[in-house]
Amino acid sequence: MRGDPNKNSRIGKLDPDKPSLNSWLSTARQPDPLFSSEDPGLSPIARELLTAPHAATVRVLRECTAAMAFQGSRDQFEQGEPSSSRSIAKYSPLEMVPEVDSDQDESPLEVLPLNNFGPKRRRRRTTTRVQRSRLRSLCSFWKCRHLYCHIHPYSRRAMTCRFVKRPFWGVVIVLGLLKLASIFWSGLVYLFPDDLDARLDAWVFPAGRPSIFSHWTTHGVVPVRCHSHNDYWRDVPLHSALSAGCIGVEADVWSSDNDLLVGHTPFTLHHEVTLRSLYLNPLLDLLQKHNTRSSQLEPAHLPGSFRAGVFSSDPSQTLVLLIDFKEQPEATWSMVMEQLQPLRDGDYLTYFNSTDIITRPITVVATGDAPFDRITSNQTYRDIFYDAPLDQLALLPPSTGQPDQPDPETEPTYSYKNSYYASVDFRKTIGSLSRNRFSQGQLELVRKQVEAAHARGLKVRYWGTPSWPRGLRNHVWHVLVREGVDLINVDDLREATRQDWRKHRSWIF
Repeated sequence: MRGDPNKNSRIGKLDPDKPSLNSWLSTARQPDPLFSSEDPGLSPIARELLTAPHAATVRVLRECTAAMAFQGSRDQFEQGEPSSSRSIAKYSPLEMVPEVDSDQDESPLEVLPLNNFGPKRRRRRTTTRVQRSRLRSLCSFWKCRHLYCHIHPYSRRAMTCRFVKRPFWGVVIVLGLLKLASIFWSGLVYLFPDDLDARLDAWVFPAGRPSIFSHWTTHGVVPVRCHSHNDYWRDVPLHSALSAGCIGVEADVWSSDNDLLVGHTPFTLHHEVTLRSLYLNPLLDLLQKHNTRSSQLEPAHLPGSFRAGVFSSDPSQTLVLLIDFKEQPEATWSMVMEQLQPLRDGDYLTYFNSTDIITRPITVVATGDAPFDRITSNQTYRDIFYDAPLDQLALLPPSTGQPDQPDPETEPTYSYKNSYYASVDFRKTIGSLSRNRFSQGQLELVRKQVEAAHARGLKVRYWGTPSWPRGLRNHVWHVLVREGVDLINVDDLREATRQDWRKHRSWIF
């Protein structure tokens, strides 16, 4: 209800300094134009109050309250004190009711407290926190939280929690931590290079691992039927393969300025990286140390007698040096024959004496663009053998299947007399593996090729096998060895020499 504009003038006639009850009662008996029950703007509740018997008393009390509030605001204004209720008392004095009397006021008019117009400040809540030690916080989970166990510490349930449940979870936590440490260490081993063991040994023993067989650099190494593919790419060529146990290494040679440079492409060649510096000289030095008489019990090394190889655990095992001719086969052949002379003089090269193969510590095999006619030109002596194409070998008749019964008319082109390896590209011959497994036709092809090579006395080798995922690679290695392949062409020496080639052991890593 808005009220009449003349309301303020009427209230202003009251003298708050000399209040009189008779004047109030006489005023209350008169009809009030501001509070008429016939006003259409009144609410039903307000109309009922005005028509009630005590309506006059209510009006008198409200006018007295308004007059007192108006007088207080005027005094504050004259004294210069700010009053938040001055504007409200000036324009709507009937709405100014003390907050303490508002609960007892039955008027339907809006009641506004006088002290609700100032800015309110938010009180800060002060909380008391009990600081617990870190050790106590960490060990809190170990304590039993059952109320029954605290009340009855010697009950059956409390004893079970104390001596059964707690030790059990303690063992579980310790085993979990050990498993996490094992996983972390395995990740480091897979992420580090293949020569992680050598690096760790060099860190622990800067001068090398101590051994009573100090002149045997391969002490404790077990030979493995693996061929180190592109061995010159490794951090330590030749020695990395020997320390892993591989019985075959490979070097790509290029003829340049009366020397043989080693590299995969012409852009990677260097005048100091040669066949002599990487392979021939280290092998000669190694064999001389191994064949030097160091005690009276060691047999004398007479000409034509047994020569110890590079592996101390099996001195009779020969090491295959596969030389890949990249270009200029005739010039490269001449230089290879010349540079092999020191090993030839020391009787360290496997050779053919027109009837038999005499095995020595080093077996040299030529591949790539090597001239096959130069290898077979000498019928009485040869110490360089050929890498025969495996996919071109046909099955021999049963009568000529034995190498010790040769027939000049039916003797094959590639045999143990002129060749040592029989190799082929796995991807071109066998093809891709559907569903990561060998088909029956692929297995039959592998068996035929292995049988044809073994019938000629040759060693079977597949190159270009899958290298990733590792599970597929290990599966291929496992099947090839099972079917009779003699050497596995590998790039990962550590994984190959482990010989744990389960298909799903390490599928990705």
